[in-house]
Amino acid sequence: MTATHTRPAHTAKQEWAGGLTAFAAVMLFLVGVLDIFRGIMAIAEDDIFVTTRQYVFEFDLTGWGWVHLALGAVAVIVSIGLFGTATWARVAGVAIAGLVVIANFLSLPYYPVWSVVMIALSAFIIWALCVVQRDPYRSSERMPNDR
Repeated sequence: MTATHTRPAHTAKQEWAGGLTAFAAVMLFLVGVLDIFRGIMAIAEDDIFVTTRQYVFEFDLTGWGWVHLALGAVAVIVSIGLFGTATWARVAGVAIAGLVVIANFLSLPYYPVWSVVMIALSAFIIWALCVVQRDPYRSSERMPNDR
């Protein structure tokens, strides 16, 4: 005789967790794509951005373009991992979103409004990835009564 194991019904909390992970994945993908475009703009045309004199963090805009391009590419890759709800992608997503916040803070005088928008989006991504708890009833894990 074989025993059948039933899974507990999904709770509203689990549904919210899944929704927040999907939200974070989509937002991280958008942040990555927008950062890629911003990087390309800074690499191709330095005169698009406003230059501010006597700013404490003075950097070459072409260098900032490469930083944004690299961060954007990694953010897109990590967001693909988030669609599969991989734990490594959640950790990497928080780290990448944190780096995007720092990069946009440092480039604030060059493109202020857009930098604030990107900081806000990245903050929402960090929040969404941090409040989601791992689902203990994943199909790849064994049930407590499995032998």
